[in-house]
Parts: sequence; structure tokens; C-alpha cells
Amino acid sequence: MSIDYADGATPLEYDEMEGLLLTHVTTRAELDRWELDNINQAYQWADELKHKNILNTDFICLLHKKMFGNVWKWAGQFRESDKNLGVPWVEIAVEFKLLCDDAHAWVEFDTYSPDEFAARFHHRLVYIHPFANGNGRHARLMADLILEKIFNAVPFTWGNANLTKPGDVRKGYICALKVADNHDYSLLLKFVRS
Repeated sequence: MSIDYADGATPLEYDEMEGLLLTHVTTRAELDRWELDNINQAYQWADELKHKNILNTDFICLLHKKMFGNVWKWAGQFRESDKNLGVPWVEIAVEFKLLCDDAHAWVEFDTYSPDEFAARFHHRLVYIHPFANGNGRHARLMADLILEKIFNAVPFTWGNANLTKPGDVRKGYICALKVADNHDYSLLLKFVRS
């Protein structure tokens, strides 16, 4: 199967493509549909969560598995290759622990408003880029779960668009993430509620 990648998307390595569970899938459109079905199941699962214990590696990896586990063998597992973005793959576990530790401190010391907390967590998760694919979609759901489960707040609107599709809204999202790479979260905070 040949995949066309949207601007800013992470290409899969050959061995990662071999992890496709659905051998009948031959086009990007078919893959997108199956992933969307799996993601919708993950949203239903997440809606039923009663606990707030989500700021840890086990939960974050489980969420990725729930989102992509019907499509990819490696869902929920850290990537084992370097990508066009993200930390080197050998640093993922350490960066993940630092992110979760920081998030617990942010909660304990009431460091950020709910929106800024979720946006910063989202940005760091995307920056780490822990999985072979699905990092943006996963990080967006994780940010929304932080808002809902920890802060009893309304999820982000994310530009009211499908951010997996090329276009101006996706470009704005990627631009906001790149600005946040320099510790300026103003564009990202504006985007997530647009």
C-alpha cells in the first residue's frame, strides 16, 4: 500500500507498515476509514471512564492502543525508529516520564489554567512523538480527556476541522505547534478554542 502523507505527518517505515492488521486495505482512504472507526470506539471507551488517573505512561499507551489497536500491531507501543520530528526513539521513555511528572506537579501546584495545562501537555506529547503514527490524533484526545476528567471542563474545538486533512486549518495548527516549540503558547491557546 502506498500512502500520501499530509504536510507535517510522520511517514511510516517499511517494518511499521508491515504491522497493518488489515491486509485487505490498499488505499489511504480505506486506511483512514478503518482508523476512524477504531478512533470512534476509543472515544466511546473514554466517555465511560470514571477515574482521573490518566497522567501516566500506562494510561497514555493504553489510549493509543484503544485508538489504533484494531488497525496496527504496534498500537500503544513506543516507536523504535527516528522520525522527521520527535525526540530520538531511545529517549522516549525518559521524556514520557518527565512529561507525566511535570503534569503531576502542574496539578499539585495549580500552575496553569485548565486550557493552558491541556495545551502544554498536548504540545509536549506531540513534541515527543512517542508512536509510529497517530500522534496528533492521540495527543488531541489526551488533551480533551485532561480537560474533561481532571478539570471537568469542555474539550477543545481544535479549529472545528479535520486536522488530518491538508488545508489552512491544519497549517494553522502546525504553525501553532512550531511556535510553541519556542515556549510561546499564545497561538496554540488561541487555536485550540477556535
